[in-house]
Amino acid sequence: MQKLLFLLGILFLLAAVLWPWLSRFPFGRLPGDIVIERDNFTFYFPITTSILVSVLLSLFFWWWRK
Repeated sequence: MQKLLFLLGILFLLAAVLWPWLSRFPFGRLPGDIVIERDNFTFYFPITTSILVSVLLSLFFWWWRK
């Protein structure tokens, strides 16, 4: 558990430091993400991004167990 918390802390720190460059990637704006914009309302559901993140995390944790 300590390794996992330490790793997550480092990943969050790296994401915060690298955010100006990471925001240029198309995550969150992939084809298949649902965006509904009205006058005073915006609904955003990143389904494709969620699937991609889930697959990447599954592969990472599978690799971590090996």
